[in-house]
Amino acid sequence: MSILSGRVIAVTGAASGIGRALAVNLAARGAKLALADRDAMGLAETKAMLGNAHATTTAFDVTDTAALQAFIDAAAAEFGRLDGMINNAGLTVVAPFTQTPKEKFDLVMRVNFDAVVEGCRAAIPHLRKSDQAWLVNISSVFGMMAYPTQSAYNASKFAVRGLTEALHIELAATDPQITVIRVHPGGIKTNVARNAERLAVMPGTPAAADSGVDFAAEFEKAAKTTPEQAAETIVRGMEKRQHRVLIGPDARFIDWMVRLFPVTHARRIGSFLGGGNRKS
Repeated sequence: MSILSGRVIAVTGAASGIGRALAVNLAARGAKLALADRDAMGLAETKAMLGNAHATTTAFDVTDTAALQAFIDAAAAEFGRLDGMINNAGLTVVAPFTQTPKEKFDLVMRVNFDAVVEGCRAAIPHLRKSDQAWLVNISSVFGMMAYPTQSAYNASKFAVRGLTEALHIELAATDPQITVIRVHPGGIKTNVARNAERLAVMPGTPAAADSGVDFAAEFEKAAKTTPEQAAETIVRGMEKRQHRVLIGPDARFIDWMVRLFPVTHARRIGSFLGGGNRKS
């Protein structure tokens, strides 16, 4: 029996992709779930996939801090406890920094980083009451290396990495029963790439409309890992109480390249990643 059986886990971004796969995986291990996403229809579909598993769903935007706090407090009240928080919701826009409007950059930061901060802030008081708890923040391989046209995404995911590392050190001293995990997925076959707003490309790169290139389709071909495989890796990391979880062969490759070539890794990895619009 999994150590997650009977545990109460909250998951954001649960309407699709890794979040949905996490819900299915955790439910199969006997966890009780509080699921959130702004996509109410997708969230309902996720709930239907769980069968008789004990799960609640709440539709809201994670940038609404009051709603996020209410979601976490309600989950703890509904189940009588909260043992885990997985901050998974995220998005991106594609453009060089100088061509990324401030409002678009700020939106990525609000969803990918600010909401993680507030999710941690709201969940930790509840997790401290558990005898064994998990705080899981989804970063990216782009939280280990920079990539052109992804400045907002890079900034947010590097920030998630830094926050999570600090929490790991702090809570290990004050609340060692809370396992803090940072997750670095490589290319995952989710809707994030297809839904990304493409505002501009790098100079010398043909625009999709001019070249006939479907960047989302290209990403689909390059992505190494399914959401189900990603979820299994994350959940196994929770069971093993790992601090850092790398997902996919591309994530492991990038991790080693960054370590071996701290100055020149971007040039070396560029040919491996392909076109300038790839993201995790």
